[in-house]
Amino acid sequence: MKKAPEICPVCGEAVPATAFACPECGADHQSGWREDADSYDGLDLPEADFNYGEFVAQEFGGASKPRGLGLVWLIAGILLLIVFALFYFFAPR
Repeated sequence: MKKAPEICPVCGEAVPATAFACPECGADHQSGWREDADSYDGLDLPEADFNYGEFVAQEFGGASKPRGLGLVWLIAGILLLIVFALFYFFAPR
């Protein structure tokens, strides 16, 4: 078995010399430690800039919400207010 690093490269906690896994996060040689464990930051993300708009278009097909949906909600809200007002003023007491 390989020797554990002094500091867990995944969570940054101290790892006992005789440990087979990090006592804090559970990382071990199979799940997170590598030969260059001292330089491992826990993420394998590319350094390139992330374009959120492009990501959304790729994931959701570039579809936007339907036009006029705000107008529908506005009309529904006004009608609901009118109904509440009618019940309030003309309800039997």
